[in-house]
Amino acid sequence: MKTDFRFSNLLGTVYCQGNLLYSPDGTHLFSPVGNRVTVFNLVENKSYTLPFAHRQNIARIGLTPRGNLLLTVDDDGHAILTNVPRRISIYHFSFKSKITALSFSPCGRYFAAGLGRKLEVWHVPSTPDTNAGGELEFAPFVKHHTHTAHFGDVQHIEWSSDSRFFLTASKDLTARIWSLGAEEGFTPTVLSGHKQPVIGAWFSANQEIIYTVSQDGAVFDWRYVKPIDRLKEDDEMDDDDDESDMHWRIVQKHFFMQGSAHVRCASFHPESNLLVAGFSNGLFGLYEMPDFNNIHKLSISQNDIDFVTINKTGEWLAFGASKLGQLLVWEWQSESYILKQQGHFDSMNSLVYSPDGTKIVTTADDGKIKVWDIESGFCIVTFTEHTSGVTACEFAKKGNVLFTSSLDGSIRAWDLIRYRNFRTFTAPTRLSFSCMAVDPSGEVVAAGSLDSYDIYIWSVQTGQLLDQLAGHEGPVSALAFAPNGDSLISGSWDRTARIWSIFSRTQTSEPLQLQADVLDMAVRPDSLQLAISTLDGQLTFWTMDAEQVAGVDGRRDVSGGRKMTDRRTAANVAGTKAYNSIQYSTDGSCILAGGNSKYICLYSVTTMVLLKKFTVSVNLSLSGTQEFLNSKLLNEAGTAADIDDDDISDREASRAADGLPGSKRGADPSARKRFPEVRVSGIAFSPAGTAFCAASTEGLLIYSLDTTVQFDPFDLNMEITPASTLAVLEGERDYLKALVMAFRLNEAALVKRVFQAIPHGDIGLAVAGLPVVYVPRLLRFVAAQTEESPHMEFCLLWIKALVDKHGAWLTANRGKVDVELRVVNRAVNRMRDDIKRLADENVYMVDYLLGQAGTQGAGKKALTAGDDKKDVVSIDVDMNGDNEEAPSDDDDEWIGLE
Repeated sequence: MKTDFRFSNLLGTVYCQGNLLYSPDGTHLFSPVGNRVTVFNLVENKSYTLPFAHRQNIARIGLTPRGNLLLTVDDDGHAILTNVPRRISIYHFSFKSKITALSFSPCGRYFAAGLGRKLEVWHVPSTPDTNAGGELEFAPFVKHHTHTAHFGDVQHIEWSSDSRFFLTASKDLTARIWSLGAEEGFTPTVLSGHKQPVIGAWFSANQEIIYTVSQDGAVFDWRYVKPIDRLKEDDEMDDDDDESDMHWRIVQKHFFMQGSAHVRCASFHPESNLLVAGFSNGLFGLYEMPDFNNIHKLSISQNDIDFVTINKTGEWLAFGASKLGQLLVWEWQSESYILKQQGHFDSMNSLVYSPDGTKIVTTADDGKIKVWDIESGFCIVTFTEHTSGVTACEFAKKGNVLFTSSLDGSIRAWDLIRYRNFRTFTAPTRLSFSCMAVDPSGEVVAAGSLDSYDIYIWSVQTGQLLDQLAGHEGPVSALAFAPNGDSLISGSWDRTARIWSIFSRTQTSEPLQLQADVLDMAVRPDSLQLAISTLDGQLTFWTMDAEQVAGVDGRRDVSGGRKMTDRRTAANVAGTKAYNSIQYSTDGSCILAGGNSKYICLYSVTTMVLLKKFTVSVNLSLSGTQEFLNSKLLNEAGTAADIDDDDISDREASRAADGLPGSKRGADPSARKRFPEVRVSGIAFSPAGTAFCAASTEGLLIYSLDTTVQFDPFDLNMEITPASTLAVLEGERDYLKALVMAFRLNEAALVKRVFQAIPHGDIGLAVAGLPVVYVPRLLRFVAAQTEESPHMEFCLLWIKALVDKHGAWLTANRGKVDVELRVVNRAVNRMRDDIKRLADENVYMVDYLLGQAGTQGAGKKALTAGDDKKDVVSIDVDMNGDNEEAPSDDDDEWIGLE
């Protein structure tokens, strides 16, 4: 089995904090998610996460006007410059201070950054296509100048359209106008008059008006006029007037009037004169300036709206709400959502792949069940029927049926075709179910509880309770059915595991004595081996005959970092030295394990050796990611995590929203955001074996085998070049030789060109002569083309030829090509489903066309049955979509659709 899994995507989290950015064309939205950045493609409805990661949560992001460079800055002031098209981080830099605002100039040559009350302007690093020398600079970050006139933190920076001036809005109740360079007759100007911190300042399209918005909902209209013209609407001055007395003055004042709610964020679109503001009550308003006409008002959240931005065309408004983790894109003209995503409110408990590997289901303490589409990265449905935390989920092996268990005392079955709850199972007494298992046939479901020592068995068809299995002397913590359906395995806190033969007449159980409480269990896909994880950090392996065959001490491997509030060092803390979730790989050769630490461990089942450790997160904003605490975070009052350093306004707002004192869920959503502990609550392998996902504190992490084609040549010599390959393909028409040469060069574009140029009649000959060393590569490539290419029959001919010509070799080397065969199977099944759905959608249209053809044929025969043998002009049904008038001299020449 291949073990070179790499991080590929982050699901389950769409927005955490900071600012949102649109790409220059307005089709992509950049959103900071913890210490990473996720890009949402709003046109193709897909998302991906950039591969780099900061050491702290990202505070601000900035994008050049061309959209090729992304600058991300975390809470510590560390910046990463990223090449967006290639998704590669190219430079690291530190501002050595917390950044509060960031903005690139429209010309793309400068960017301004607010570092507290200090303002710095920097040169934008040049790229090879803009630099005259064609090379990247050695030290690309060069400071242009610094300003220190503000007395409070700079909250917003806005550039003029010609990049000569820029505005800053600050917490010191003022906005200021600065020039990039020395301007004749210009001095930095202070715009004062607000009674609360200014959250935004913008130029109008002609740069003759400045709009400022403060936290109390005041919108000021500033114009460059004389004092006597303050009340006039027309700010045009005669050329012969004395300009010595002209200043930026408040011409008009507007107020949002939202009662007790205050303005949290605002954005202005100069081309369309649209001003949008987000309030602390979850409401946003859209206004047309300068008349301040209210165009639109809508409530989109139950909590504060933290950030809002408008795309280049002024059609889409993007909102981010950090407390609930919401991200919304609203098209105000059609009043519809372009994007509406929200992660889990509480930590995730478990996850499972769908049988076809296209979806992931997650459950959490907030009582919600979310279904995520892997290809797009979006949540496609959310189930909210459970009234308490959902503890486990599992699919039936056949069909689209999902089962979930919850602390509300119910087991629910979900139809993932119609997206509904069609069966609910309950026990005779009120119990909180903590684990669940489904029979492979999908006819029986079993659940265990921490309140009772029995195992409950229900029939899926009738919903009736079939049996209660008694035998454990402690709460049941884990359940699993063997894949062959012969037995049920249960684990308990009484330090035993039992193998139940529930389908036999005797219903006997084999106890397995362990050294500690059982945390999780997994059965190998061939149903011959059982793995058990216990509280003392041990992984023990048993046969189904109740014989222990091996064991692994995982305490040292899983040992995580030291939490912010720990009084002991990481080496002496026992709470992180056990695996809470384990699962076998698809081929059964490895086992994956994760727990309350930042590591996921991959073990070999045969040799019991640790193959690889995956680091879940390097984010120091999470508790438990570092081995040793920094002494500067310790003082006489305790650790930094125990000190409340929020702003007074934020603290008062949170207290006003609090419910019961000490509440951690529901009433106090911000409490879980402060130094959450890093942990892995669930892991799962994809059915194809090419990826695995982990439910962590930061979201749903997906690790996959690197599918990008890299230059990895083998059997290469000087004569094999792309030019010679194309010469063999087009000149000599030796398709087998061209295919082998393309695989030796291993360039994706060249392989694809050779693959598509081979005639379908020669596919069998080319595959028959292909050396077996290239068979796995060709199989993997054909599988990828089957999913991407529109040439369905062409790809199926390749698959058929591979199976026919190399079937014996594939059978003998099933372990080597198991992943490729699974990918091929998934691609063929998806193609079959697409064709079936297309046929079902068009069956009535085909029937109608056949009926019309028959009717016209009968009419034509009636017309031409007479003695007059003249040319009859009729309109026939053309399957290509064109209705042509076809003259017919004889009935026999007309061909109908019969």
